[in-house]
Amino acid sequence: MGLPDTFKALSDPLRRNILIMLQNSEMSAGDIAISLNVTPAALSYHLKLLKKAKLVIEYKNKNNIFYELNTTLFDELIMWLKQFEDNNEI
Repeated sequence: MGLPDTFKALSDPLRRNILIMLQNSEMSAGDIAISLNVTPAALSYHLKLLKKAKLVIEYKNKNNIFYELNTTLFDELIMWLKQFEDNNEI
């Protein structure tokens, strides 16, 4: 996992909003752009960074491109973060 790419992708509020929107179901790029009131070009930039970080998966269905969370990467990220838990609770 490329942690620098992951943290860069997570650092932007718009990209975090995209991830939250994809939490429950896949969405088309057009629906994401409309929901966030951003231009297709701006959305394309943000989705490119999310794909590079492997936080989202893209697939095509006819004329639409759909995005969904890459839950495998989120599981790996959670496991990595857990190493910093304080196991010495008082």
